[in-house]
Amino acid sequence: MTTAPPPKPGLIVVDKPQGITSHGVVARMRRICGTRKVGHGGTLDPMATGVLIVAVGKATKLLTYVSGLDKSYAATIRIGQSTVTDDAEGEVTASADAAGVPDEAIREGLAAMTGAIDQVPSAVSAVKVDGQRAYKRVRDGETVELRARRVTIAAIEIEAIRREGPFVDVDVDVSCSSGTYIRAIARDLGNALGVGGHLTALRRTRIGGFGLDAAATLETLAERSEAGEPLGALTMGEAAARLMPVRTATEAEAKALSYGKPLAAAGIAGRYAVLNEDGDLLAVMTENGEQAKPETVFAAAS
Repeated sequence: MTTAPPPKPGLIVVDKPQGITSHGVVARMRRICGTRKVGHGGTLDPMATGVLIVAVGKATKLLTYVSGLDKSYAATIRIGQSTVTDDAEGEVTASADAAGVPDEAIREGLAAMTGAIDQVPSAVSAVKVDGQRAYKRVRDGETVELRARRVTIAAIEIEAIRREGPFVDVDVDVSCSSGTYIRAIARDLGNALGVGGHLTALRRTRIGGFGLDAAATLETLAERSEAGEPLGALTMGEAAARLMPVRTATEAEAKALSYGKPLAAAGIAGRYAVLNEDGDLLAVMTENGEQAKPETVFAAAS
């Protein structure tokens, strides 16, 4: 068996399977990559599948810039049944006959949740309450009340409305800001219709500029590693270009950056990446007046 050498630092888009935690994916990727320096951005619940960004080596520093990106999901909401987790993994807490709920009411209920809204996260979530995860408090028997958070749901598109006996299953595509709970959309729709609701399927299709088209399964990545083939990681420069605007540095500017020195401003608003002429990531910078100051330096002086 041929084993590929440890990959160069970069980001790998993994198509996470169902039934494994995001930390479980990282553990698998550490074995596949042959290094412990692996991290992930944008946690997915075990039930969920789809895009999970995995960073290798010093690319883990880029995960800071992944967490706040907008996201897209394909999901199925079951109207007529509530669960303790607001998804199919939790115990059913209530059921009602939703057969009489009209399609138009479902469309209106989802439309009311688009735009900038105050959303209460699911009680069984990773949100911290007095320093402890909410899901831990719920599992310990506590009743947890979380504060609403402002999120932006750009669009909820209904793909299908399917009637299954007393239940109604609604397939939707959701585009939203970071921090949005799709489980909470299902819960709130069911509550608005008076019959309860929960999520039965969730697949993340995009994080920022990273989509399923660039994703690989864990099995495929393991096979590539065993065959000695490249894993298909985006280089640091390629990844940064999907995360933010890019500026190319001259040789003199690259040398200055390697010592953490500022550059002359280039008139770029907000955070941006600086690459050398070969496309290698040197730093992430922001501008203040006539200077561009490094926020994170990736190419230190040798």
